[in-house]
Amino acid sequence: MLVEVKVPVLAESVPDATLLEWHKKSGERVERGDNLIDLETDKVTLEIAAPVGGVLVDIRKQTGEVVTTDEILAVIDTAATSTAPDAAPLIAAGADLPTDAAAAAKMGPAARKIVQERGLDVTTIQGSGKDGRVTKGDVLAQTVSAPARVVPPQAPAPSAAGARADQRVPMTRLRKRTAERLLQAQHQAAILTTFNEVNMQPVMDLRNRYKDDFEKRHGVRMGFMSFFVKAAVEALKKFPTVNASIDGEDIIYHDYFDIGVAVGSERGLVVPILRNAETLTFGDIERGVREFGDRARDSKLTIEDLTGGTFTISNGGIFGSLLSTPILNPPQSAILGMHKIQDRPVVEKGSIVIRPMMYLAMSYDHRIIDGREAVQCLDTIRLLLEDPSRMLLQV
Repeated sequence: MLVEVKVPVLAESVPDATLLEWHKKSGERVERGDNLIDLETDKVTLEIAAPVGGVLVDIRKQTGEVVTTDEILAVIDTAATSTAPDAAPLIAAGADLPTDAAAAAKMGPAARKIVQERGLDVTTIQGSGKDGRVTKGDVLAQTVSAPARVVPPQAPAPSAAGARADQRVPMTRLRKRTAERLLQAQHQAAILTTFNEVNMQPVMDLRNRYKDDFEKRHGVRMGFMSFFVKAAVEALKKFPTVNASIDGEDIIYHDYFDIGVAVGSERGLVVPILRNAETLTFGDIERGVREFGDRARDSKLTIEDLTGGTFTISNGGIFGSLLSTPILNPPQSAILGMHKIQDRPVVEKGSIVIRPMMYLAMSYDHRIIDGREAVQCLDTIRLLLEDPSRMLLQV
């Protein structure tokens, strides 16, 4: 029986996808669930698995092609016998291959293309795929890591001291989409940012007091994000316009709180959504954030994970940012920026004391959010963090 392998149904906001790399060859035997090919969309990378076991008899679309929902990628014959020769070891024991050739032999087409375009040294790239296969993700990760050694394409003679060179690299779909959304936010919204600072000592004391019990109970470490999500939800309840969005000439007020948590990945910044955050416990939030981080690193986030959201929290502090002005994530109307915690002198009851302080920034769409609402909303978040018991009592 012939079974067609099709592009899965993509979200309305994702019109098409690009084929990254075939993991199987025409004529090769595949088992149900084997990853056949990766598809890159504007938001995530999707793995297309074999729906049945059989022989991959016809590959219809090639690496680099753009495809849409329900297009046929390949055909599997469940009754055929493999015509592909038995796979030889990628590097035979004792083979006298050049080091670069041996490394290239364990590299997929998409990964090899990037290596050639960027003039990378393949011997420095550690493969994470099956049998040490080097994937596109491995190559992209290497291009941003310090140990990567860049080799000029075609290995020309060493340049003279002071020589200058340029390297042209195509944007990934995710980077292009991120750029489009950032420009959209700046062109279509009246963005303003208000600032405040919060004394993180109460939250840090609470974490230190209960961190061991919390980890035993919930199976995850207590971080700062759960406090910020909880504080944000309580503040948004008091200022619903900050949780709203604009649709044409209408304002849409949401009676739920879907909080986006900005996560950095090898492919760029992504914002997975904590749905109905008002119903989540501190443990639920910490587990959700950790899972998002793991799945972003492994390119396992789904389109559904990244779709929607009514408010976003971005933590530039983990990268050392002391202060920034975050950009809105359309169609949301506000975003909270967390920053680095730094000991600073502050005045308390007439005395100068040292406290762990964090600058907070809230960017908002001034078209629907007045300055008074934005300032009071951010100050409410500060107040809740400096007295966490308020979140329990909802006061």
